[in-house]
Amino acid sequence: MTLLDDARAALSAGPLCDSCLGRLFADRSFGLTNAERGRSLRVTLALSDDEPFDPPDECWVCEGEAAPDRIEAWADRAAAALDRYAFDTYQTGTRVPPLFEENDRLLREEAGLPADAGEPLKAELNREVGKRIGRQTGAEVDFERPDVLVVLDLATDELDVQVNSAFVYGRYRKLERGIPQTEWPCTDCNGTGIDRGESCEGCGGSGYRYDESVEQLTAPVVRDAMDGTEAVFHGAGREDVDARMLGSGRPFVIEVKEPRDRDVDPADLQARINEFADGRVEVEGLHPATHGMVERVKELDAAKTYRMAVAFAEPVTGEAFADALARLDGATVHQETPERVAHRRADITRTREVYAADGDLTDDRRATVEIRGEGGLYVKELVSGDGGRTEPGLAGLLGVDAEVTALDVLDVEGEDEPFEREAFFRD
Repeated sequence: MTLLDDARAALSAGPLCDSCLGRLFADRSFGLTNAERGRSLRVTLALSDDEPFDPPDECWVCEGEAAPDRIEAWADRAAAALDRYAFDTYQTGTRVPPLFEENDRLLREEAGLPADAGEPLKAELNREVGKRIGRQTGAEVDFERPDVLVVLDLATDELDVQVNSAFVYGRYRKLERGIPQTEWPCTDCNGTGIDRGESCEGCGGSGYRYDESVEQLTAPVVRDAMDGTEAVFHGAGREDVDARMLGSGRPFVIEVKEPRDRDVDPADLQARINEFADGRVEVEGLHPATHGMVERVKELDAAKTYRMAVAFAEPVTGEAFADALARLDGATVHQETPERVAHRRADITRTREVYAADGDLTDDRRATVEIRGEGGLYVKELVSGDGGRTEPGLAGLLGVDAEVTALDVLDVEGEDEPFEREAFFRD
């Protein structure tokens, strides 16, 4: 059968709007909208069959949802709903009631066409409403991960706006000890601040084991700047609570959920965070990032450089100390899960490399040690030996008990700076 024969068969099934007629042949002619295609077919058939052109007042397939004025109305509603958000990219989706999907199937069946002929109603609405949203907002379509997603629900006549998170990458330095990386809920009261009906003694009723964290000193500033509902901190590993993070800092990403404003200047944001943190934490190198950066940062297997103050239980000679460090330099270390974290980590044996080891004795019972090692190396246990669970260890090589009394992380290395320069901030 010819295209006109197929169109004639489709029209015989019942009143069809131009869009639903044209949609049946979207894969057989190009350069026109479905409405234009359907109107051309209807006019051609009227002339060919010597019948008057009679556009229908209703459509049994879409019940008017594909009509031009209905499409314009959806686009106007979407643009109004999006007006409160700053965004550069968007996508349109449609929830089509089962009745309309069944009508689409029956139409093709009545016309003798394949079930996948043309395109479905959902695809047409996504495209036609989407084009109008783009014209009204100036944004671009993104089918991967847009800033905003507009969903049309034909059954309820409701419009839903889903706002995807915005992301900021940077590096932080933690300049004071006793600050965890992320919020640390009190384990005595499970973060409620109440234990056995009374104010929790473990946290003083605050619900947190520590009063502040790197997350609490940074994420709220980013959330407020972007006018989001929530901010989540993602770090490239973490240092111990009692350790400082110095030097080049540790990579992190802050995710802001449902941001209303993405037009934030990174330099200004950096200054605001550092002012808020008031010398306890500072950030640098802020850049816009994408969703993929969260996993890249969390999975970053970075080499790290540590500086440790070490105390010995007995006097140590300079010769013995230098010899022990020489044996650690370049060593392959076997570490069972340290006792201090065994309650939350699987008890396995890890093999890690010590890339470099150096240090100086302050006196015969104190030293400063610098270690550059593979990601995942437990350096406190490298010094103490952890009761024989780390081999080799500095204490075992010296034959003297050793303890880290202060720890600083000086560098977190890895791949080149793992951010992607995308237009999450506007110039």
